[in-house]
Amino acid sequence: MNAAPADQIRLLDVQALDVRLAQLAHKRKSLPEHAEIESLNKDLTQLRDLHVAAQTEESDCAREQTKAEQDVDQVRQRAARDQQRLDSGAVTSPKDLENLQREIASLAKRQGDLEDVVLEVMERRESAQERFEELTGRVASVQGKIDDATARRDASFEELDGETATATKERGIVAGSVPEDLLKLYDKLRVKEGGVGAARLYQRRCEGCQLELNITELNEVRAAAPDSVVRCENCHRILVRTSESGL
Repeated sequence: MNAAPADQIRLLDVQALDVRLAQLAHKRKSLPEHAEIESLNKDLTQLRDLHVAAQTEESDCAREQTKAEQDVDQVRQRAARDQQRLDSGAVTSPKDLENLQREIASLAKRQGDLEDVVLEVMERRESAQERFEELTGRVASVQGKIDDATARRDASFEELDGETATATKERGIVAGSVPEDLLKLYDKLRVKEGGVGAARLYQRRCEGCQLELNITELNEVRAAAPDSVVRCENCHRILVRTSESGL
């Protein structure tokens, strides 16, 4: 393949822009905010699970407390009715009086036991409420950190995307001035060789693979016509000759 020396040198400009675009893409993908947001989202998921569990526990305690208070109220009402019967003098049989007094005493003990249950449930509910409020604050705090990291990431995206758009436009202009067949070969090699399809020959060294050409390779390059597209024998990339090639 043949191409004017100036066209081959412009290929280095295309390569430089492609390297810049690859760097920008890598930087966009590797922003520290990505890992930060991922870590924070994991923390947030765990906190939300704990938050829901605390809310569920508080709701369960609330129902349990209501049920216990209803039980206390039922026992209290029954004891009040029995006490009214006892105070009214309507029960005159000694045996009935003894049974009534025994029931009143039993209800009093039952009421005391149930009131202890109410207190125990209230303590658990208060603890669950405190835990729920604490987790509410922690969820809000982590969400705030996520929002901040997301804003920083998006700001970086905007800056990098702007640079990428500029480099892409410039690449299109420069690539448009390179012969189609040369550019096609370059693009094919660039994909195959890890993003570098053309390299400068500098001081007898290929800047693509960083290996110095041996004497035989140098003689072949020296003998090639200026418009001949030469390739590196080691990495097979297009080898662009300049005044600094050391030939």
